[in-house]
Amino acid sequence: MAAGSGLGLRALGLAVLLLPVLPRGPPGAAERRCFCQVTGHLDDCTCDVETIDAFNNYKLFPRLNELLGSDYFRYYKVNLQKPCPFWDDNSHCGIRDCAVKPCPSDEVPDGIRAASYKYSEEASNLAEECEEAKRLGAVDGSLSEETQQAVLQWTRHDDSSDSFCEADDIYSPDAEYVDLLLNPERYTGYKGPDAWKIWNSIYEENCFKPQNVKRPLASGRGVCVEKRAFYKLISGLHASINIHLSARYLLQDTWSEKKWGPNVTEFQQRFDEVITRGEGPRRLKNLYFLYLIELRALSKVLPFFERPGFQLYTGNKSHDVEMKKQLLEILHLAKSFPLHFDENSLFAGNKKEAAKLKEEFKLHFKNISKIMDCVGCFKCRLWGKLQTQGLGTALKILFSEKLIENIPESGPSYGFQLTRQEIVALFNAFGRISTSVRELENFRNMLRNMR
Repeated sequence: MAAGSGLGLRALGLAVLLLPVLPRGPPGAAERRCFCQVTGHLDDCTCDVETIDAFNNYKLFPRLNELLGSDYFRYYKVNLQKPCPFWDDNSHCGIRDCAVKPCPSDEVPDGIRAASYKYSEEASNLAEECEEAKRLGAVDGSLSEETQQAVLQWTRHDDSSDSFCEADDIYSPDAEYVDLLLNPERYTGYKGPDAWKIWNSIYEENCFKPQNVKRPLASGRGVCVEKRAFYKLISGLHASINIHLSARYLLQDTWSEKKWGPNVTEFQQRFDEVITRGEGPRRLKNLYFLYLIELRALSKVLPFFERPGFQLYTGNKSHDVEMKKQLLEILHLAKSFPLHFDENSLFAGNKKEAAKLKEEFKLHFKNISKIMDCVGCFKCRLWGKLQTQGLGTALKILFSEKLIENIPESGPSYGFQLTRQEIVALFNAFGRISTSVRELENFRNMLRNMR
């Protein structure tokens, strides 16, 4: 055996010795320590965990997974070269599994490349005309009346404050298409002080909590329902990411092959009640709260996608028609869920105070979306940016209810718009949460026979 291999084995042995000792007990004890509290009703909701499990795992997840494999949803344009805006640290993870492989332009369907946020060939041509007019800085009188109106409306939309995210400029030369299926979210080895710094900045500086409470905020006592909801959304997103890292862990890495699969020990380190001092099960319940928020957004945005003029435009007409049909089936299924979260419970107090709190909510979330540009692992950055944009789009939908209700059946929906980037992020982000809920069933079964 080579000397380097011996050193590697000794380092691995030391790492194993440094891991926390997992408590032992009778059969089923391991499952109870992670899942004993992950049952029954969720705080601030009328829904329960069991209803979500049954609905997601056996109805929604299989259909959504199929949709996300289609061309429209697998290609996401992202700028992974933006510098961190909060601290001077441009160090990047050197581990090969942190790398992201962008798509050669000829692999991206023509319709997506030519119309990166439009919904049909006709809409694409109109929108490109509008974009050119906006770049000129004025509404050119030589443009058609329809185009002039669209320019004004899109400018109004772009200048509005309905966005919860700092979105990438998809026209930047640094923005590239990434095939999400070829760059899956999984364990990369990115951890330690750099990863801790990201999450610490998110929790300490951008989550609402009483000044005297240290991270993590366990119960939300002392804060209003809106601030409590914000914390639970971020905690739920963090939990979901940790579930994916545990479910797609690098189990074997040799010159001939890599083997990825579930790592029960890693899952326990992150969610066992004893190891996490009671935090793990609460994090899992926050995942379910996040699921309800994003599911509610899908149910509310149905009128936007139902319009006859809307297409999931890739240039392949028959495929696009079939994908829209699948999309609408998923949205109708989401709408049929019996115990939706009531978003009217948020920002429902004094109008002036509610408006101020809502703006604060947006500002904090925008900051979190910017922090994603500080993540040193490019694959983690990719999925962090996508999932924060997806959650931000869900929040935008929930707080645009009246605009969505007034969308005309035909013609542009000037009052409420979603770009292709937002649509792809919205469904893929919910796909991640849906997958996490499904993975919990797998981990529960694996832990059931462990001590």
